[in-house]
Formats: sequence, structure tokens, C-alpha cells
Amino acid sequence: MFSSTYTPVKFERDCPVVMVPDGTEVELPSGTTGYITQSLGGSFTIYIDGRLFRLAGEDADAIGREPPPPPRLPDDASDQDVEDLVWQQLKTIYDPEIPINVVDLGLIYECTLSRVENGGRTVDIAMTLTAPGCGMGEVLVADVRDRLKIIPTVEQVNVALTFDPPWNQTMMSEAAQLETGMF
Repeated sequence: MFSSTYTPVKFERDCPVVMVPDGTEVELPSGTTGYITQSLGGSFTIYIDGRLFRLAGEDADAIGREPPPPPRLPDDASDQDVEDLVWQQLKTIYDPEIPINVVDLGLIYECTLSRVENGGRTVDIAMTLTAPGCGMGEVLVADVRDRLKIIPTVEQVNVALTFDPPWNQTMMSEAAQLETGMF
């Protein structure tokens, strides 16, 4: 698992992380050292003493990194601008074990935006996981919810997890299939 190409890191403060692949939340103490194995979409997968941990982007400062900037929209943003930004945000959410975002993995089945009375928006997402028993499922669902809620004008995000139809490798984009050697 360890490679000299991984970036060494040291936690500068106590920090919540999620164990991969089981999804258990734990806190790593200040001074913990490890290696970044993946840093995509603003979150980090870190190898420490034979285990993998996922560090959320908003806690990037704990390892001396900058958190990702919040998404922005122009004041005169159209519904299409908001929908485009929703898809951009979804593409920043990566499976912590597979270096492919949830859109290219084919995990997003449906994305619908609607207006609420005060002019804000609701986003409804139907998504799946690569396996029904995936321990990171709730983490990925929370990522979707959190990354979309910070979009200006988005007031509510509803994420429905479904396994109908079950995910399979043909749901991946061609680029993702090529990247993983499944094409």
C-alpha cells in the first residue's frame, strides 16, 4: 500500500475523519502522521498505520492544506447556471477508494431542480452505490447533500439512495472505464 510517491502529512490539530471502507467516524489526534494517497475534489484519503481515513475538505487545515473555495454564482444566475453548478459540484465528490467522481462512476441516477415560493431552489438527487453494503454510503450521501447545500440559492437538498437498478460497471462514463481499465 505505501509508495514513496505519496505525500507525507502530519495532523496539526485533533481532527474528525472517517475510516475507509467501513465509514466509522473517529478523531485523529494532533501529531498523527500519514500519507495522502488521494486528494481529489477537496477531500483527502490518508494512509496511517495500515488503515485508510477520509479527511473532509473543510478540515484540510488540519494537515496544512487549504479548504476548497465555496461555489459562486453571478447575481443574475439563470436556472441553467444553477443546474450547471450542481453538476460541477457533484463532480467534486470522489469515492475515497476509487479515484473517480460519483457522476463518472454512474452513481447519480437523477438530478432535479425546482423553485420554492421565495425564489430559492430545491435539489432532488437519486443515487446509488457501487455495492449495497458499502460502508462509505452514508458518507457519500452526506457529501452530496453538503456540497449542494452551499450553492447560492439552494435551500434544500433531498438525496434518495436506491439500488434499483443495481449499479454495474457499464454505468460508468467511457473516460472512467478507460481510467480503470474496464473499457
